[in-house]
Amino acid sequence: MALAAQSLPGPSQPTPGEQADPRIIPRRFVRQPDDRTIANADTGSGPDLVAIHGTLMCLEDQWLGPVPALAEHFRVVAVDRPGHGFSVRPRGRGADIWDQAKQIRDAVQELGLERPVILGHSFGAAIALAYGMLYPDEIAGIVSLAPVCFPELRLEHLLFGPRALPLGGDILTRILHASSDPALLPVLWNAMFLPQAMPQQFRQNFPFELAGRAAQITAEGEDAAWLWPALTRSVLSYPSLRVPTRILCGGADIVVNSYLHGVMAARLIPEATLEMVPGAGHMFPHSHPEVVVRAALSIGR
Repeated sequence: MALAAQSLPGPSQPTPGEQADPRIIPRRFVRQPDDRTIANADTGSGPDLVAIHGTLMCLEDQWLGPVPALAEHFRVVAVDRPGHGFSVRPRGRGADIWDQAKQIRDAVQELGLERPVILGHSFGAAIALAYGMLYPDEIAGIVSLAPVCFPELRLEHLLFGPRALPLGGDILTRILHASSDPALLPVLWNAMFLPQAMPQQFRQNFPFELAGRAAQITAEGEDAAWLWPALTRSVLSYPSLRVPTRILCGGADIVVNSYLHGVMAARLIPEATLEMVPGAGHMFPHSHPEVVVRAALSIGR
């Protein structure tokens, strides 16, 4: 289902060529008002857990990272965030983390999940926290991995923010997508894993073309543009978050300042605990899935 009003549309389901790509995980689709969809995939059995990916990613990031280990204990439903992967949102709307939390929650209800653990990584961790503040009685708790918790100037604002402009943004995206993006995006994907190297399994099996398509990069720009007001609302609301919250950060993360976003958030959230993974970078869920599983299992149901 294409968006008539969106000039850089992202498909709501894989094309025949993408369906044949073994790197693309088969999805289900929850259709929502305003031509929105939430694409999702599930695996495992046990209590419900929802996995939300971060920036420049799609649900395959979670699938190649902690999901196999989590699926030994949980029924894991991984989602494409609105505007990312195969989840469609209208151009210019739905970038706010609070709006994305609502759309994912509506999909969770449609799928019939019961008091899930909400797990998010990076930008997805900010959404997981917003989800918990909006719907505390509907979830078992939150696992927040390398979260972005406070407003600050980030690289995404500079690289992708201008592409969100209502006038000229789409043209800029087309120009950069055909010129600088093929060189820029691989640098960013590799940098996310530092100081570790990108795992060979990820390099071979992640659908970079899907996560780097023009429509998703525009969505990244919109996400960045909404981040400051959305996180300001979050900061004011953290003291009201009254569900079990596990915050995990990499001790050598160069993407998100673990001490600003992890330590400070844990001090503001009454039910939060903090664990630093020594020497680990931003993508530690890939290298240390056992700490993710331990955090999820520690949330009482």
